[in-house]
Amino acid sequence: MAITWKINSVDYTVNGSKGTNQISTIHWSCSDTETIGSGEDAVSHSGYRYGAIACPDPSGSFIAYADVTEANCITWVKALLGSDEVTATETFVTAQITESKTPTTGTGTPW
Repeated sequence: MAITWKINSVDYTVNGSKGTNQISTIHWSCSDTETIGSGEDAVSHSGYRYGAIACPDPSGSFIAYADVTEANCITWVKALLGSDEVTATETFVTAQITESKTPTTGTGTPW
């Protein structure tokens, strides 16, 4: 298991106050998958959370849109969310996997 942060897309302002195509919103996801067993007997359990966060005007140096990397955006998302929310998000994803492996509820019909 390894938590993975991904940037799904960004919104930008064409003529932002700091530069052209200034990123205004980052759409992110956090996921993890654990596979138990192998071959035909393998069972995959996964967890996922998605969100979007607004980006304030940059206070430091401005990175041109063409030079922004996914790693830059992940760093910004985590900083904007704050360490408590990053931890809560990763805990939520892990809890989904735990629930999938050892369910506490079910659905169906008894007949």
